[in-house]
Amino acid sequence: MNSNFKTIMFSLTAGLTLSLSAQAAEVNLRFAHFWPATSGISQELESWGKNIEEKSAGRIHVEMYPSQMLAKAPKVYDSVVTGVADVGASIQGYTANRFPRSQLVELPGIVATGQQGSCIIQNLYQEGMFDKEYDDAHVLFMFTHGSGHIHTKDKAIKTPADLDGVMIRRPTVVAGELLKGLGAEPVGLAAPEMYGAMSRGVINGVTLPWEAMTSFRLNELADKHTQIGLYSLAFVVTMNNRVYDSMPDDLKQIVSDNSGIEWALKLGAAYDRLDKKGLQQAKDMGHEITVIEGGVQNSEWKPMIDTAVNTYTQSLKEQGINADPIINRAKALSETCNQQVVIK
Repeated sequence: MNSNFKTIMFSLTAGLTLSLSAQAAEVNLRFAHFWPATSGISQELESWGKNIEEKSAGRIHVEMYPSQMLAKAPKVYDSVVTGVADVGASIQGYTANRFPRSQLVELPGIVATGQQGSCIIQNLYQEGMFDKEYDDAHVLFMFTHGSGHIHTKDKAIKTPADLDGVMIRRPTVVAGELLKGLGAEPVGLAAPEMYGAMSRGVINGVTLPWEAMTSFRLNELADKHTQIGLYSLAFVVTMNNRVYDSMPDDLKQIVSDNSGIEWALKLGAAYDRLDKKGLQQAKDMGHEITVIEGGVQNSEWKPMIDTAVNTYTQSLKEQGINADPIINRAKALSETCNQQVVIK
């Protein structure tokens, strides 16, 4: 049998099997996110779907839509709220001023690793620290990536002065305030837009965890890296309220059993594993890596970072949001989560 014919027959068979599986299920869930299908985080989210299918004996079918196939990255959360998607993984900071309490975990000095940060944000949510930020969707779990660093093309960043006027992609307003305070020119871009912008010279660098440098192929462009632990992003996986409410109680229980701290920690741990790969890839490519001693506590960087943090939290106070209790609780949880103790 000709190899091309075999490939075609395999594809047709796989497609038919997927179609029949969806038809046999009582509940079909369309899961939207923006990570490339081949990335480690995409595969981890796919494992959540497979687990749901297995635990429900096929009564729930999860169809993954990676790479913005169903909704653009900034629109994923709203796509779940409106029912365009049934489940989605979103970055809270992509919808500016909508999740200000949740985004406080992005501030420097709170998150050190993905697993620790995921422990912090999930527990903050379970303790009700985020008020009513998620009333329009059913939250499954939250997580964070590990430390976000500065990655640039051609120009090494060793001191804050080196950032003066440098165009750096910022993922969210919080990270943007930090970059602005350091003298950089923050540029707002969703993750899938970064490669094109850097290759065209629209931006000179990015702020990202090491994981994203491989997932979005940025190590191909950025050859200078500054490890400082500037920020960490918050993520949330949600389900459409109407879809969840319409499910039979036993299927709701399966979804609940695959929500919360266990999956928060799984995604955080996946980020930590992938961070190591991203760093190693840069080393193997012979890139220049500058490690800032003490990170954001470094005496040369700390004054500017502290000023930026104070400016941001003051802006929240002017909106009627007192950030202090959330930040203080996050720092307390940081110590607990460092010991890998999960607070129920």
